[in-house]
Amino acid sequence: MTELASMEFHPQPQAGQARPWAFPAPERGKLDNGLTVLRCHRPGQRVVAVEVLLDTPLEAEPKGLDGIATIMARAFSEGTDKHTAEEFAAELERCGATLDAYADHPGVRVSLEVPVSRLPKALGLLADALRAPAFEDAEVERLVRNRLDEIPHELANPSRRAAKELSRQLFPATSRMSRPRQGTEDTVAGIDSAGVRAFYERHVRPATSTVVVVGDLTGVDLDALLGDTLGAWTGSAAQPRPVPPVTADDTGRVVIVDRPGAVQTQLLIGRVGPDRHDRVWPAQVLGTYCLGGTLTSRLDKVLREEKGYTYGVRAFGQVLRSAPDGSGAAMLAISGSVDTPNTGPALDDLWKVLRGVADEGLTDAERDFAVQNLVGVAPLKYETAAAVASTLADQVEQHLPDDFQATLYQQLAATGTVEATAAAVSAFPVDRLVTILVGDAAEIREAVEALRIGEVSVVAAE
Repeated sequence: MTELASMEFHPQPQAGQARPWAFPAPERGKLDNGLTVLRCHRPGQRVVAVEVLLDTPLEAEPKGLDGIATIMARAFSEGTDKHTAEEFAAELERCGATLDAYADHPGVRVSLEVPVSRLPKALGLLADALRAPAFEDAEVERLVRNRLDEIPHELANPSRRAAKELSRQLFPATSRMSRPRQGTEDTVAGIDSAGVRAFYERHVRPATSTVVVVGDLTGVDLDALLGDTLGAWTGSAAQPRPVPPVTADDTGRVVIVDRPGAVQTQLLIGRVGPDRHDRVWPAQVLGTYCLGGTLTSRLDKVLREEKGYTYGVRAFGQVLRSAPDGSGAAMLAISGSVDTPNTGPALDDLWKVLRGVADEGLTDAERDFAVQNLVGVAPLKYETAAAVASTLADQVEQHLPDDFQATLYQQLAATGTVEATAAAVSAFPVDRLVTILVGDAAEIREAVEALRIGEVSVVAAE
């Protein structure tokens, strides 16, 4: 007989002592050229994340050249005074680094990720890109063509088309916020390398910029390294730009973007509300999460689980622009898609959910679950250096104190059900919501009008 092998069982591992967690606090400094520096040492994070914030908001773009900030941001990685576009890409690859940049209402952000062992080389490349971008005619022309190719695809995407229409409806035509962030076919077509360089020279300088560095900085003389790289970037000592107030019209109404034959209707329901400077922000975050932050939130329970109208509906708040005096604004929105025949019933039930929150309030169970999800998973959310760097950059961009995120988690945990309910009701008042529907107007208009949730109009899909 074959002898059976014996198995040796080891004792079950025991859980260790839970350690308190808080969002990391950065150290602040400034280079001789005026560049503000935030650093955050994160032991074990061997991939370093670097974020550079440039004070080039979209409202600074020249008239008729919407999208030039986007083209400039993309051109930062398309060659410098030392490297052609191909050489620059190859140098980044040798470092194992990635470099991305994008433009948004607050400004342009340039993001770098690189193994800490290659940080000196990568910071040198980043500094070259900011200090002396080539902006070659051929490269800018290629970026413009690429952007023009993207626009029709964006207009064909129901969610992107809904977002474009909501911005147009909410903000005055004179406001940059009313127009697509990356420009239109007409405005992008007029962008050339001379215009990009003029925009760069007028607005990009270290004195109004900030760099955030997060990762395991053990053995790294960051002061010397930054001084040798980004410290060589020069520019005038211009003051930060003033931030104009945000105005919006949230008169309750419905706009159908007509897409004949569409089998689904894209929903985007929104208005403008307070930003993170407002005392209501923690309660608003919590109430909005209870309403539509996850698959188990109230909107999903009704529209997805009970009625089967949709694969999911989300409620969220997204900061548009902040100012030091707290006069910024955030977009408060509910989004999702439903099949065309059920557009009317789905909207009806969605409004019933909003009225139900106003009449009956959120439950303690909903509040507790939201706190658990928002606060309890925070250590996992910020496991990477990139996640920490991005949030620190958001705080700088929105003129918030360095301890804002850490304080926010404390405030969320201390927010009660009544406060969360009041904030959710204030965020989504049933008579002050602009509803965008991208779908077949002939099929859905009558049912939507019967709901009496606002005057209904129809616009072409373009």
